[in-house]
Amino acid sequence: MTAIEIHAADAPRGSPRDDGEAAARLGLAEGLRLAAAPTFAIMALLTGLGGSPMDWLCLSGHGAPLSGMVIMYLLMSAFHAPPWLNLMSQRKKR
Repeated sequence: MTAIEIHAADAPRGSPRDDGEAAARLGLAEGLRLAAAPTFAIMALLTGLGGSPMDWLCLSGHGAPLSGMVIMYLLMSAFHAPPWLNLMSQRKKR
């Protein structure tokens, strides 16, 4: 159970509004989970294509295109991919 599900389960029931709020919170949490991986992938692409002069502070070797912030964003995108993999596996089961 996630923290949102626990919070929703502990909330007093009694009105349809409570169920609607819990569903809205769960929908928002799911949307944020799915938004993370593409956001980091786009940030990696934009940093790799253009970047800024400040990116040189994070480079391990000057002139290396896939180092520093680009690698960090790619790793963050990979670590946030499981919600997408779960979504795709659920669709294949249907």
